Amino acid sequence: MNKFDTKEDSWLGQKLVLQQPIRSYRVAIDAALLAAAIPLKPGKHALELGTGVGAVALALALRVQDCRVTAVEIQDELRDLAHSNVIINGFEDKIDIIQSDILDLEPPSNFFSEVLFNPPYLKPESNDASPDKIKRIATVEGKARLADWYKVASEQVIPGGGVTAIHRADRLSDLLNAATKAGIGSLAVFPIWPHKGSDARRIIVRGVKGGAAPLRILSGLTLHTEEAKYSSQAESILQGEASIELI
Repeated sequence: MNKFDTKEDSWLGQKLVLQQPIRSYRVAIDAALLAAAIPLKPGKHALELGTGVGAVALALALRVQDCRVTAVEIQDELRDLAHSNVIINGFEDKIDIIQSDILDLEPPSNFFSEVLFNPPYLKPESNDASPDKIKRIATVEGKARLADWYKVASEQVIPGGGVTAIHRADRLSDLLNAATKAGIGSLAVFPIWPHKGSDARRIIVRGVKGGAAPLRILSGLTLHTEEAKYSSQAESILQGEASIELI
């Protein structure tokens, strides 16, 4: 049973319903951006590491016909909500929720066509850690560091399969180093700017297991107009009506 108050929210242009904590961990825009960036093909199987309440897995299941998504979550409270959200949205036949530390997954399978993750973005020594336990585990690296997320992803994805992460822009060098060390190449970086002319705060990085193509810096996405409204491209993504092309 969940040990906190929850609320049922509409998400992705009211196409999905999410039960999530009223306080503590909450689904943010990153989930919609990451889901939109995964080129999962019909009939293929994806693995999401660190699913939280299941938002990204649900968005993929909604968009891609006849796919399967295995979603892993370390926290039992969030796992329970993710499982409930799968049932509420009617995707029991497309999504499997597993409670596990990513370091304790079954032996490498080289099975999944796509692996994706929105990992904790703060280093353990960060002074910005939340006092809330659930939010802290979701946002601060624990035993599994960024290099471990990429190592596990590389072990689980098929040769030639994709590995995609969304993260803070100031961790770009860490992302590229971890991906390369794990055998993920043909890397593409998609910057996300809050406003035109501002520094990117988020990036999506996609690579291919065994890929050897040069690094690409893509055109990226500007989230807001000068009027502080979402740009038309961002609005389409947040409504679940558009994807982000990384390949």
